[in-house]
Formats: sequence, structure tokens, C-alpha cells
Amino acid sequence: MGETLFIRLGSQAESKIHWLIKTNGQEEIIASGELPNAQALTQLAEKSLSREVIAFVPASDIAIKRLKVPGSSQRAIRLAAPYMLEEELAQDVEQLFFAFSDIKNDEQGNNCFLAALERVQLVLWQQWLADAGVFCKVFIPDALVLPINHHGATAVMLGEQVLIRFDEWQVMAFEANAWPIIAKRFTETDEHAIFAYSALSQVPAQLNIEYLPEELPLAILANHHAGKFNLLQGEFQIKEKRSAASVNWLWVAAIACFALLLNFTLKGIELYQLSQQQSAIEAEIIANYKSTFPATKRVKISTIRSQLRQKLAEVGNSDDSAGFLSLLVKLEPALAQVPEIKPQTLKFDGKRQEVRMQTIAKDYQYFEKLKVALEKAGLTVNLGAQNNQGEQISGSFSITDTSTKERS
Repeated sequence: MGETLFIRLGSQAESKIHWLIKTNGQEEIIASGELPNAQALTQLAEKSLSREVIAFVPASDIAIKRLKVPGSSQRAIRLAAPYMLEEELAQDVEQLFFAFSDIKNDEQGNNCFLAALERVQLVLWQQWLADAGVFCKVFIPDALVLPINHHGATAVMLGEQVLIRFDEWQVMAFEANAWPIIAKRFTETDEHAIFAYSALSQVPAQLNIEYLPEELPLAILANHHAGKFNLLQGEFQIKEKRSAASVNWLWVAAIACFALLLNFTLKGIELYQLSQQQSAIEAEIIANYKSTFPATKRVKISTIRSQLRQKLAEVGNSDDSAGFLSLLVKLEPALAQVPEIKPQTLKFDGKRQEVRMQTIAKDYQYFEKLKVALEKAGLTVNLGAQNNQGEQISGSFSITDTSTKERS
């Protein structure tokens, strides 16, 4: 199910820091605590290793604005928006970082929703976490994660600050001792009641405060953070960092993939070699067939068997064919032993169960060598005359299978 570590950072390095761990999708709090300052964030490093980390940052340090900006494209609107706020913001636009919400518009016709803060402050928050060894890719202004109440504003006191949310993109955050000034907004306007999730200190008596069942302030923010706005955009967007376990798993997966790829490659090479061997064997079969039946013009490996049957039918009946095949079986190994002799013609006499073979070679000795090989194969061989024909010598053989004659 997974767990998330929530950290609420302070404005200054000396500010107190609140943290909480809860199970995702549930309101169960696993652990929570408070750190004296940013330097103590190292205590959360180990807790962050196996958990997602979300940081809440003080909305009091951020100008959360909604504007009506002329323009038809989001890009043009976002380019123009910062300069429309120049007179409202104390700092120069160039010193500020602007993060934009995906909200399209509201009931008042506003079409641009942004948060502006000093770049140095955002860098500082990131540096605190980085120095502590805590990886975090989500920063959310704390007041923006309070739940919305359509009957009035919602409020909670977190540390020494009061957070108030009026609607989706209208919030306030201030020190508790600033209530006398803030209260004028509620007494001089038609603001509705304030629904508070915790006790609020120093609240003027004239304010209408309705207290809800009290909850841990950070838990309220944690329970309503899902899908919220993230300050870390553009140049501050954090790339995903993988945990040590994930990295180890990726190494294992990479090695497995490499082994699988290597296996496929070797199998591919083996199949290619077998294919080459098959092609060579088929070419040899075709060559042998053509040398045996030189009158044949077109030869296909797929039709050699049927062609051989046809040739056998031409030389005799089925018994004759069987005898011829028996002779060929014994003849082929002997010929393989004497590759220097090349058969030219091969004729079978079914009545005499005899194969007459006309051959050529480059030397007389090969004819005697083939005769010996054939006799060792159990065949009776009569070697005919050898004639010199230029660089080659032709010779004939009459071959019978003694064992076949005895069986018959």
C-alpha cells in the first residue's frame, strides 16, 4: 500500500519543523514529531528511504494570486502574468519564481492562477533537504491543502502560524499575534464563519469561530494533499530518483535482459548456421541428382523425392526399385570415401540386380581404391577398363549386392 513522509518546513533555518508518516489511502498515522530546526532534518533521512516524501512550505512566504490575463493561449498568459503583478510584489520580477496551477478559470472570470516566491527561498528549502539526504520532488504551500468548506473559511493553527483557506485559490497565512489586523477583514466584509480544525490563539471575540473535532494539524494537510499544486516546476522540477532497492532490481533486470538477448542472439546464430548447413546439403543433393541424371534441366529440392520415384519406376518394378535403393544405400558411403572419383552415369539392370556406373578420376589408383571400399561394404565389384581422356581417366564399374541375390 505504501507510506508517505510529510514534512512541513519553516521560513528560516531556525524555525521548527513538523513531520508525520501515514499510510497511503488511509488516515492512520504511523508516526509524527517535531524537529527544532532545519539542521535536524538528518533525523528523517532514514525514514525517507522507503517512502515518498512531500514537503509543505509556509504560504506566508508565497504570493498566491489569481488574475484575469488577456490572451488566447496558456503560454502567452503565463508569460504576461508576472509583469501584471510588478506593482503588487515587493521584489523585482526577475528575483521571483512563478509556478502555475492547472486551474482554467473560476466564477469571477480569472484565468491565471499562480504562486510567486523568491528564488533564493525555494533554493534554500531544497538545499536543507538535500543536505539532510532527504529526496523530495513535491513542494506544496501549506494553506492550499486545507479542506474547502462552502459555508465559510477553514482554519488550523500549525506551530505559531494560522492557516486559512477561503476557496480553491484564496488563502491566508500569518502569525497568531496578527489576529487584530486580520480580524478587520472578517468584521468589515460579509465573510462567513471560520471553521477551525484546532484551537486558535489570540482570536478577537467578535469573530464567529465554529470549532470542528480537533485533529493533528499536519494530519489535516496530509489527508487532503492528493492531486494538489506542486511548486517544483520548470527549472526546479525534480527528476525521479530511484531507491537503492529499485536500482538493484534494475541491475538484476538489466542482467537478465542481457542474458536473454545473448541467448536469443546465440540461438539466432545457431539457426542461421543450421539454415546455411541445410542450404549447403540441399545444394549438394541437387548437384548429385544432376550429376546422376544430367539430362534433367530443372531440379527442385521439394520434388527430388517424386522425381526419384519416377526414375525408379522407369528402371523396373517395385522389387527392382527396392534392390536399386539397397544398392544405393551401400554405394553412397563408399563413394564418399573416395571423393576423387566422380560418377557420370548410373544404370540399373533389374534382372541382374546390377548397377553399372561410369566414372571419371585424375589417377588410376582411385578406381582401385573405390573397388576396395565397395567390397568392404559387402558388394561384388567388377572393375572395367580405364581409358585416358586427356587430363582425366574414365572407368566403369559393375556392382551387385551379393546379400540381395542370396535372399532371392
